[in-house]
Amino acid sequence: MDILLLTPEWTLVAFSLAIILLELFIKDRAIIEGITICGLVISMLVSLIFLINLPVGNTYFAFNGMLNIDHIALIFNVVFTGAAILVVLASKDYFISRFQNNLSEYFALIMVSTTGMMLMAAANELITIYLSLELAGISLYVLAGYLKDNTSAEASLKYLLLGALASAVFLYGMALVFGFTGTTQLNDIALYTNGIQRNPILIAGIILLMGGLGFKIGAVPFHMWIPDVYEGAPTPVTAFLSVASKAAGFAVIMRTFITAFSMPTWLSQDWGTIFAILAVITMLTGNIIAIPQTNIKRMLGYSSIAQAGYIMVGLAALGVSQSTVSSGQSSILFFLISYTLTNLGAFISIIIATNAIRSDLIIDFSGLGKRSPLLALALTLCLISLIGMPPAAGFIAKFYIFRSAIQGNLLWLVIIAVLNSVISAYYYLRVVKVMWLGRQESEEKIPSSWPLKLALGISCLGVLVLGIIPGSLMHVAQLAANIF
Repeated sequence: MDILLLTPEWTLVAFSLAIILLELFIKDRAIIEGITICGLVISMLVSLIFLINLPVGNTYFAFNGMLNIDHIALIFNVVFTGAAILVVLASKDYFISRFQNNLSEYFALIMVSTTGMMLMAAANELITIYLSLELAGISLYVLAGYLKDNTSAEASLKYLLLGALASAVFLYGMALVFGFTGTTQLNDIALYTNGIQRNPILIAGIILLMGGLGFKIGAVPFHMWIPDVYEGAPTPVTAFLSVASKAAGFAVIMRTFITAFSMPTWLSQDWGTIFAILAVITMLTGNIIAIPQTNIKRMLGYSSIAQAGYIMVGLAALGVSQSTVSSGQSSILFFLISYTLTNLGAFISIIIATNAIRSDLIIDFSGLGKRSPLLALALTLCLISLIGMPPAAGFIAKFYIFRSAIQGNLLWLVIIAVLNSVISAYYYLRVVKVMWLGRQESEEKIPSSWPLKLALGISCLGVLVLGIIPGSLMHVAQLAANIF
């Protein structure tokens, strides 16, 4: 039974091994790409079947409770596999224009990393969380350096070294929590901590756990790797890293802190307050440093730091007020899904543009609206969504996050977040201005293959649909959140 519950994960592992072996006999890269997409689609469909057939509020426990197969884990499974499918579609033109070897390893690493993220979302035990985190992380370290040039190698090395440091911090925090409670099961930790008085060892362990996971979500002061890795890594890898890895980090944080550290009230209020302070620092740092950036990938890197700050507003609401757990959880889920579609759409647009202009500089996007109006319109829609303007999904996502914070008596934090959204409009709209009002450097149209167009179309359609009719997804998110 335990093995059957992990069918989505086993499917990805099997297909990743298969494409590496099949490359010995099949030289057509399109077939390898097709097999990869088939594996991801099958994994997604199995997760959807589990999600539909799982009774509301029920949880399947695998391997003595080390993994929880519930609505939250299954929703994240769909998010991770969906992001991986779009990234694989967006990778074709990018890598063929640079090199054609080692594509099977590239696709296999994406599937292995996706498997690690799926296990992260389901993990209900600290050691399992750490192992799944490393499974996802090691694959991403390799992918970041996949271009094998100096910039890509530097990005991979920085990511590896800082990732190892974050893992050490997480392990030390885990050791302190285990030493204090005598268990690594999240539910058992909750039983032990309920009713205790303030203890410096437990608080130190929780802070170190926050530090290790803060690296995954790109929160300040654990954000140093983001701009260099985003700039140096292959753009499809940057796209995958910016959404899937961040979503996995927040999935672990939600499950760990809500399950293990929600009681007593003083404990949840303490970590909720810490998240509120980190949210302010993260939003301000990301938005202010993004303003002078001239490279669009670095700009979106700092933007992703700021977006992590907005999501932490929801985490702060979860900790500070027990009455907002359900609304805070559902708003974070909705934000992560809308952010995934938005950021993937932005990066896929950049992939299409940079394949033609051979530059990541914002100034070189000048006149893009005249050369390729639909491409510029797609990127504009995604940038508007990142600001939080209607009718894009980002507006509804921020509305739900800020509403949950207001319900948790964090009006001051919402005001700061709104002001940061206004600041972010400057550097997002600067790109829009360059595309539509800048001087056109070339009359040549920007070509793209149908996989890229399909990936961009799905992302932009999702951004519009969630911005106009968000009710269905929010209802599903609320049902999932009720398990806590």
